Amino acid sequence: MNLYKTIRSGSLLKQTIIAAVLLTGFSSCKDADYLDVDAADRPPLSAFISFVNARPINTALNFWTFTDKITPAAVAINEASAYYPTVFGNVQINFTEGTNTSYKASYQFGNSATFSATGRPNGPIATFYHTVVAARTSNNKSDSLILFYDDLEAPDAQKAKLRFVNLSPENGTINVFNGKTALFSNVAYGRAANSSLAGETLSAWSLGPFQNVSPGIYDLNFTKADNGNTTGSATSVTLEAGKIYTVFTHGLISGSPGFGVKVLEHPVK
Repeated sequence: MNLYKTIRSGSLLKQTIIAAVLLTGFSSCKDADYLDVDAADRPPLSAFISFVNARPINTALNFWTFTDKITPAAVAINEASAYYPTVFGNVQINFTEGTNTSYKASYQFGNSATFSATGRPNGPIATFYHTVVAARTSNNKSDSLILFYDDLEAPDAQKAKLRFVNLSPENGTINVFNGKTALFSNVAYGRAANSSLAGETLSAWSLGPFQNVSPGIYDLNFTKADNGNTTGSATSVTLEAGKIYTVFTHGLISGSPGFGVKVLEHPVK
């Protein structure tokens, strides 16, 4: 299901990030009537992508598909763009820093018909919504890209939808708590909580899953999965019923910019 071209990925992120986009089981597509419209009246098909700048580098980024700049304005650190229509299928996605036009990272999404932890995953899909994240490799040595499919159907009644992604490099695999209550376990760097990389349940949504949760204030804190030691810093976030969120960690445990937590709200489609 997803990822990039000339990036010198670290071994952990190369496996986890390369897992960000698969193509199986899209029976829920809402645009099945597209072919029932006269060809001249059909709107052009597009994929839709929101771009996130999650690198621990305080420089705004522009995002491109092939040689076309998609973001009208550069995306600031730890911010997300709106969803923009883009090409779909076998797509090269790149990002540049500020006004510089030299690619900092580039990845060809979609040059394999099958998914594997080391192969090329599938690319953006027409009429679907996606998030592409600019990040660092797990050892913070080079740049990379991650692509998730976004399930933007409304949450269950009186619930919010939440996706948690571990994007703080050099922090390793973490556990996430709401106060003293375990919320997500063993979230590897570059991965979404409870994501699935293999097995019969593998699908687009399983690699970047949103989960229905109760609305309210969540007092998030984090521990290292290997030894249980506290890591990062505690942060409170508020989730409202009927809304869809991605929450991600960012920054460095011992460095600048420092560790933090960001909440992104997605539109309901």
